[in-house]
Amino acid sequence: MPSRKFVALLAKGNARLICQRGTSHAIFKRISKGITYHATVVMAKDEFSSHYMLIVLRQLGFTDDEIDNLLGQ
Repeated sequence: MPSRKFVALLAKGNARLICQRGTSHAIFKRISKGITYHATVVMAKDEFSSHYMLIVLRQLGFTDDEIDNLLGQ
């Protein structure tokens, strides 16, 4: 999945871009059940591995069910 599609997927999961310096990395924030999660995402990448995407989703506090729902859309 390219970075643009992954960022759109994060937005659907209520993760918000909070900071981007330059074009290489961006920091996303997500609040779930009163807990704030942060993750750094590499930008302008042609293809992310499923392992990398899972790591980012976990850092942002997504559960297995939430990940399945996001990827199923």
